[in-house]
Amino acid sequence: MALASSVRVPYVAYLRVYEPLAAFPEPERSYWARYARRDDTPTAVEEQRRALADLLPTPPVPVPVHESGDAFVAVVDGVTCVCPWRTRLRGWQALQGLEELLPASVLDAALPPVVRRQAATDYERWRERNPDARPWIRVATWHVPVRWFVLFEDAEREYTKSDPVDLLRYRTPMAQARRRVARGLRTLRDALEEGPLIDGLVDVGRWLEEFHPRSLVELDYGGLVHAVSEGQLAEDRSVAEVAEGLAALREGDGERADAAYEKLAQRWRVMRERQFSS
Repeated sequence: MALASSVRVPYVAYLRVYEPLAAFPEPERSYWARYARRDDTPTAVEEQRRALADLLPTPPVPVPVHESGDAFVAVVDGVTCVCPWRTRLRGWQALQGLEELLPASVLDAALPPVVRRQAATDYERWRERNPDARPWIRVATWHVPVRWFVLFEDAEREYTKSDPVDLLRYRTPMAQARRRVARGLRTLRDALEEGPLIDGLVDVGRWLEEFHPRSLVELDYGGLVHAVSEGQLAEDRSVAEVAEGLAALREGDGERADAAYEKLAQRWRVMRERQFSS
């Protein structure tokens, strides 16, 4: 349709958790079981385009009026798992960080203060009724946070060229992701002072603990595949470089750890600088 072709997919990466149906209480479990049997479940690109379409009206709609009833579906060893979009919750959470990302003049032009104030009020009321709610999806713009790479290993990398969208992702069982977070934290705390990297990994670890132990964890490069060349995408081994850096720290080889980190940092520095190019 016209909207699908005119709205550009953003340069965003995703960290998702797919939970088995057994993790959901009734009647939600039965709803997702029926949903997963559909042949027309929407893709990640469709989710992005729907969200962007809400920003086109005047005034824009930064947070949907109703929560999404959609989810991503994966079958893991014969077990159906779902990752609910929870677009409304994620919209509220994204709004909270905008003031740190955008100049006031740009933010006011894109989302007028009255729109943001109403969204904040709605979120406060919703949180009172849903104090334990958490998203199944985390988002990062123009980069993949280093702490996300810790959850995976290079052998789990999937790179597929397809039309219309290339795919670069990693998938791992929840038990493996939690184990790698714990091991990574031990290594970092033994070698480094407390700081953003350690704090970020602690935060991811706590988030993972919220989910069923037999869940699937996925890192999807999403729209970032459009920001680099095919050759750069094929050669991207960020997970392997993080693993190399952590292994070097465990062995006390600071020089090798620095080399691995610099290689990783340079790749993502170039990526992030592109957001300011015209």
